[in-house]
Amino acid sequence: MTINGSCFCGAVRYKIEGKLRDARSCHCSMCRKAFSAQASAYALAEPEEFFWVSGEDSLTSYESKSGAGLLFCSICGSTLCGTYEGKVHGVTLGCVEGNPEIELEMHIFVGSKASWETIPEGVLQYEEWPPKDA
Repeated sequence: MTINGSCFCGAVRYKIEGKLRDARSCHCSMCRKAFSAQASAYALAEPEEFFWVSGEDSLTSYESKSGAGLLFCSICGSTLCGTYEGKVHGVTLGCVEGNPEIELEMHIFVGSKASWETIPEGVLQYEEWPPKDA
């Protein structure tokens, strides 16, 4: 399976030669600020299956002290990927093109969600990180 993605302006494009897994929506205060939204929706990908197609020179990165970071388009500002210790480990679902054949499996960090947000029923919710076996 090939999954394609791009930023809002189309300058940066990627492909994943494989499947996404563990789709989640994170409601922590850092994700709210980073994505200018109530949460971030993303899914994990295997780093060796992720490839930049074009525009890699237009990427800007942010990395926290913990080694987690984001890659975003320096032209339009779209957040494309999450990184850990410099490797892509997940993609934002909003930048995926077409149907990635995945659904949100969980909401994480709901203990710190915005007071004005209502999370829909029917999907697992965790106060912080999910258990390792989730």
